[in-house]
Amino acid sequence: MTAEVSGNPTKKSGGGLWAKARSMAEMAPPERNRYVDFLRAFSILAVVIGHWLVAAPYIDSDGAVQGGHLLGILPWSQWLTWGFQVMPIFFLVGGFSNGMSWAATVKKAKPGQSSYSGWFASRVQRLINPVFPVLLVWGVIAFFGTMAGIERGIVRMATELALIPVWFLAVYLLVTALAPITHRLWERFGLASFFGLVAGAIAVDLLTFLGGVPYINFINFLFVWLAVHQLGYAWREGHFDSAGKALVWFAGGLAALALLVGIGPHPVAMIGVPGAEITNSMPPTLALLALGVMQTGLALALQKPARRMLDNLSIWTGVVLMNGMIMTVYLWHLTAFVLVMIAAWLLGGVGLDVVPGTTEWWLARPIWFALYIALTLPLIMVFSRWERGYSIFGPTAERDRPVPKPRLVLGLLLICLGLAMTAAISIASPEGVTGVRLWVVALPFVGAALVGFGPVRAILVKAAR
Repeated sequence: MTAEVSGNPTKKSGGGLWAKARSMAEMAPPERNRYVDFLRAFSILAVVIGHWLVAAPYIDSDGAVQGGHLLGILPWSQWLTWGFQVMPIFFLVGGFSNGMSWAATVKKAKPGQSSYSGWFASRVQRLINPVFPVLLVWGVIAFFGTMAGIERGIVRMATELALIPVWFLAVYLLVTALAPITHRLWERFGLASFFGLVAGAIAVDLLTFLGGVPYINFINFLFVWLAVHQLGYAWREGHFDSAGKALVWFAGGLAALALLVGIGPHPVAMIGVPGAEITNSMPPTLALLALGVMQTGLALALQKPARRMLDNLSIWTGVVLMNGMIMTVYLWHLTAFVLVMIAAWLLGGVGLDVVPGTTEWWLARPIWFALYIALTLPLIMVFSRWERGYSIFGPTAERDRPVPKPRLVLGLLLICLGLAMTAAISIASPEGVTGVRLWVVALPFVGAALVGFGPVRAILVKAAR
């Protein structure tokens, strides 16, 4: 998900953001596959729109705030998730980008030199550095909200909703960490490496739904997403250059998805629905993998006309601009949503008395979306600098030597555990004086320090000097 565009459109001084992005767009090498960046930007917009639509809090007749969810209120809307659940596209793009980056790193490495530590540490830094501000800001909001006497359930609801995006990074970091292994498997076995992971996902679903084996479905976080990641390698190697072949994959994925939903145990919705016994996303199921195959085939069947479209400098400039702030948009768009909801609540619940899913509610969406955008833009302006190598304590310190692999692994596990706990149990605590699970907030910071960067390490470096 990190921006892979050469340079950064917000890095140069002088001129507006569009002018800087245009300058970077003009410098992009002609051999660059611009469609990779386009898919990343397009997908993030689909995520933003989808989140702003499905989250539908309202105030009921008793005056209580309810965390409404559109998919539970309007069951027909669950079919829309076949288009709005675009996480498979992120992993597809990630496979393409990680494969290219790792291959280049290996090629540049000197004989006998280990290239993994520096490569992976830099990937972690680009992914996790923008997360620090959003964790701290919501830790502060949860603390002061608790101190102000706001009901802890409301504080938790707001915090959970705002920090939903971080779950993805925990999984993506693990998939990226395994990239040298999966890339080696691709080079040796080709598409058989993909189908091997598919077989693993099938086995997990069978053990889950037919065998009733508890917790084994969590293994599909790796089987499903690694399989889609392998398709990114296939894309890079030219497997999907033929639109006809890509459409065969699209048809196969669609047929498999239809069977799994139609006669299998899998629900229609490709994301979790409140109250549903089975979810296709947390953890992922074979149905989500079928969706990933379907989306891969459709997206790559369109790549030739899309790449011709991206020859237009204005369109390409927009893609470059979006990729330069993509993590910021992803991490902060729900914060904007929550802050708008809080403002409406403080103003007496204006607009929140409308029942989600009604005609009046749909007609009001453009107004609410305008408010979300209006608040997202300043958040982007303030926090996008963390995508450019800054930390809370200034520029991120450079690593002067490779990070030992045991420390790298421990740091990765602490980061992933912290992000997973943030999504699973929230940083807001129902008990304690502070109202914050400080250990959950601290884990990614400590992990980043072990990997060799981040605010904790910056403090230690400054202290040593």
